[in-house]
Amino acid sequence: MSPHTQLVSEDHHMDLGISNKMALVTGSSAGIGLATATRLAAEGAQVWLNGRSEGRLHEAAETIRSAMPAARVNVAVADLGTAQGCASLCEQIPAIDILVNNVGIFEPKPFADIPDEDWSRMFDVNVMSGVRLTRHYLPSMLKSDWGRVIFVSSESAVQIPQEMIHYGMTKTAQLAIARGVAETTTKTGVTVNSVLVGPTKSEGVGTFVEQMAHEQGITFEQMEQEFFSNVRPTSLMQRFINVDEVSAMICYLCSGLASATNGAALRVDGGVVRSIL
Repeated sequence: MSPHTQLVSEDHHMDLGISNKMALVTGSSAGIGLATATRLAAEGAQVWLNGRSEGRLHEAAETIRSAMPAARVNVAVADLGTAQGCASLCEQIPAIDILVNNVGIFEPKPFADIPDEDWSRMFDVNVMSGVRLTRHYLPSMLKSDWGRVIFVSSESAVQIPQEMIHYGMTKTAQLAIARGVAETTTKTGVTVNSVLVGPTKSEGVGTFVEQMAHEQGITFEQMEQEFFSNVRPTSLMQRFINVDEVSAMICYLCSGLASATNGAALRVDGGVVRSIL
């Protein structure tokens, strides 16, 4: 835990003006998704967790409830990598005020070794899940004149990583969709934004780095140092971002306070993208 990280608690938070709003965070049984759901629950939102494993989802819900007994948390099991899975989720949760399109997969693989199926799978999970859910929930948001849609993208959208080009492609696609959909919200209280997340110590990445460190016979800290020296040297933080640091930015965008931010791509990347805009 970084000394600069402030943990969310019921007694200490900024009022984001989303008490009683209904929120859905996809891919929220761990990592950034769970951190975001936890923070939204702390703000008084009624939160839906989503994932493929019922067991892990209930564990995640319990984690939130044990920290905040008053939290209102529900779970919806659905595999958002398929049209059927997205339809099933929309049936389980007919309407929401806040949609965080967080579900995503990544996989380092040399370009020449990525078959068509991998491109399609990556696109279905990372891009089409957000397209399908936004298409379903946006009309009712526009009707009620209030809504928040967030696409959790990555700095890999603007700095395509050579070790996973198919992943970078999906992250760029999310930015295009978010901006395009924002154009349809003119003169309403609905906003659509994306977040460019930098290298984060989420569950998947943490396991991946620990595995690499183990293989090379070095510590996680040494591996982290090596990663930022060689793979992401432009990072100004030179460390992995904490999931709570990412969830703070996402939840701000979900809030009533962010009403003038629409069609934007906001960076929470540790300064890894070397660009002014």
